[in-house]
Amino acid sequence: MQTKILLDEDQMPKAWYNILADLPTPLDPPLHPGTGKPLVPEDLAQIFPMELIMQEMSPKRMIDIPSEVQDVLRLWRPSPLYRAHRLEKQLKTPAHIYYKYEGVSPPGSHKPNTAVPQAYYNMKAGIERIATETGAGQWGSALAFATQLFGLECTVYMVRASYTQKPYRKSMMQVWGAECIPSPSTRTKSGSAVLQKDPETPGSLGIAISEAVEDAATHSNTNYSLGSVLNHVCLHQTVTGLESKEQLATVDEYPDVVIGCLGGGSNFAGISFPFAGDKLKGTHRDTDIIAVEPASCPKLTKGVYTYDYGDVAGLTPLLKMFTLGHDFIPPSIHAGGLRYHGASPIDSKLIHDGIMRAVSYHQSEVFDAAQTFARTEGIIIAPETSHAAKAAIDEALKCKKSGEAKTILFNCSGHGHFDMSAFDAYYAKQLVDYEYPEKLIRESLARLPKIPGA
Repeated sequence: MQTKILLDEDQMPKAWYNILADLPTPLDPPLHPGTGKPLVPEDLAQIFPMELIMQEMSPKRMIDIPSEVQDVLRLWRPSPLYRAHRLEKQLKTPAHIYYKYEGVSPPGSHKPNTAVPQAYYNMKAGIERIATETGAGQWGSALAFATQLFGLECTVYMVRASYTQKPYRKSMMQVWGAECIPSPSTRTKSGSAVLQKDPETPGSLGIAISEAVEDAATHSNTNYSLGSVLNHVCLHQTVTGLESKEQLATVDEYPDVVIGCLGGGSNFAGISFPFAGDKLKGTHRDTDIIAVEPASCPKLTKGVYTYDYGDVAGLTPLLKMFTLGHDFIPPSIHAGGLRYHGASPIDSKLIHDGIMRAVSYHQSEVFDAAQTFARTEGIIIAPETSHAAKAAIDEALKCKKSGEAKTILFNCSGHGHFDMSAFDAYYAKQLVDYEYPEKLIRESLARLPKIPGA
């Protein structure tokens, strides 16, 4: 009874899968925040290296992974795929549950899959420093790790709520040589403006993005780096799904259900896009692909599909996506990486078009699932990942009721070793199941930018 399915290093993907090549209709183009016109590559050159800009817009189905990037990825890739035998037994389900474990990377999550190539391309472009934002700290620590390997400086604006809740993520960044600043801060005009309105704000990813973009745009030696949402970030994450497909094939399985949590959308894209591509091409039309979000930040289930800024200050391009409004500030839930008002344009389009679907859960539900997972599979998973585990458990219980032996795959996107204060709150029964008032969501959506003709 095989538990771990492993690939050799030489079986690691040599190219990323670009789902843009297989979309039936193209994405709506990103728009310039000043003119409202479709972006051209030169519009992004102030904050991104040209290689990443070209990947953002590439029509190629497969894009080669540079050998220098492959050399770093081999530190932990290919990552293991596990069959959750003990969880299946606990649930008394006929389903086969598999999880792709990305917690084996040095920073402990899926984030280095894109941090490494982004640092590499910036280094090749002659950039000296990268500025970025981070929610729960997984992305900030991953970029700190990657920039250190390629000789770059790194400045991270960390959402204040998570900066307080997760101090050891900040410590990780500092060990790898990065500067970590609680956001909003007085370092930038956009941060100062937010603090002037609300000195006690918990912050948000939208605010932190504004600060990082402003930092990059005002320093000639600095570029901006984003850990989710954008097309090239989702592209880099597809190593996860590509490996999973090959690993499942060795045991003659193909998933009936594919699951990932969704904040900005990169880890969900990473596990799902290779399987969504099969669905789009008609080879596996019935695969159920599920994005899982927190009920306190329900952009997929209660937001709208329209153009919006990726940040609070309106410095980023306008993206066609599911959004709650760019100035929406979610409650301070422990899954800080899922506290983002919008979602990847590709994920959003696929969900809008019915290729994928979305569900939402409350905090207490996902920590129940995390405890069940830890007490069967032994791994303490991050609050973000716990959303995916909850959905996998729910799907397995449906199989128990129906008698179907479905194959369920979910992305176990990171460990929770730096999230123990969240588990302390869970055991002290201090978790709050935030239900964001519909009135406030409507007010936030009413402030969406008006784009003529869009």
